[in-house]
Parts: sequence; C-alpha cells; structure tokens
Amino acid sequence: MAEHPHATLVRKGYEAFQRGDMDTLRSMMTGDCTHHVPGSHPLAGDYKGIDSILDGYYGRLHSETGGSFRVELRDVLVDGRGHAMSVHRFTADRQGKHIDESGGIVFRIVGDKMTDLDECVADMDKADDFWT
Repeated sequence: MAEHPHATLVRKGYEAFQRGDMDTLRSMMTGDCTHHVPGSHPLAGDYKGIDSILDGYYGRLHSETGGSFRVELRDVLVDGRGHAMSVHRFTADRQGKHIDESGGIVFRIVGDKMTDLDECVADMDKADDFWT
C-alpha cells in the first residue's frame, strides 16, 4: 500500500532539514506558515512566515549548537484530513550541555504545503535548560 501523501511530505521535509536544504523546505511551506516552539527559553515562540522559520528558527538551531543539532524521524501518523504528526529523536550539544530527547511536530497541511507546525517535546524542563 502506498504511503499517504501527507506522510511523504513530512518525510521529505525531515530529509531536507537534515541536509540543510532550505530551498526544498521553502517550497514545502505556505508563505504565512507558522512554526510554534514550546517552552520558556530564548528560541521558544511563534515563527511566522518562511523566512522567520528558516532563518530565525532553523538557522538559530544550527548556530546555537555549532551545527550539531540532529533529528531522527521515527514515525509519521496521518489523519487523512490535513494533519500529520511526526515522532522524532533530537540530539545537540551547546555550551557544554548535551541533549538527547524525544519530540514531535503536529503539521497542518493544505493541498501539498505545510501551513502550521506545532512542536512538542517529551521533557519541557530539559529542553528549557538546554536552550537557556
């Protein structure tokens, strides 16, 4: 059985992120796409618009960790009504700290583009401590 197109889109996005392929990611999001980052640390908040997401958030993930931020996609779940949910593991090193944690993203998809990304983490305190 073929994979649902929304799961394929999410997998393609994770692969592009891992390669640092911002052009592919840009083509997968609507212009007003928003990425919501949980927590009370300096990277937490809402990144609205492609440039804000790619440069403001993803760029900071790279720069804050000296390029060590990595994410491993574990699974993608879909509802067939415009939502997909990823489950992943992420690791990074920053200022003498290391994080190895579970997380995920709830994607809202319209047509073949991501419109909204709600990020979740398994341990909010651990994430806040790492990024602070």
